Amino acid sequence: MKTYSIKKSEIKRDWYLIDAKNKVLGRVATTAANLLRGKHKVSFTPNQDAGDFVVIINASKVRFTGKKLEQKKYIRHTGYPGGLRSKTLKELIKENPTEPLKRATLGMIPANRLKKEIAKRLKIYTLDKHKHTQKLNKYKID
Repeated sequence: MKTYSIKKSEIKRDWYLIDAKNKVLGRVATTAANLLRGKHKVSFTPNQDAGDFVVIINASKVRFTGKKLEQKKYIRHTGYPGGLRSKTLKELIKENPTEPLKRATLGMIPANRLKKEIAKRLKIYTLDKHKHTQKLNKYKID
């Protein structure tokens, strides 16, 4: 039996709406990453981009467990000597409330050529107002 690989002409993209209000960050990010990659589809192929669009609302009302607000650090390096910079989760939320959810979701996508295209299909909003009025399928997170 031959392995079936989906063709570009057969890819059908749906739109999913995820409400992050009072949901744990990691669970929302995992669900969104799976929908973006297309892992929920029968025709999932790891080397092709057959995922769907994901709209996440109420990103500012996402929940964090434990002491992550004070203890979790996001670290980056400028590339210059002594250029190590870090921010706590609390500081990152103050600057941009959607950033932790975006980083968590895209961190679950493999770092390959498809990641940039997959990232374009992720839409995150701080409140419940959004401009995507297509037929959205609501996705329930337990």
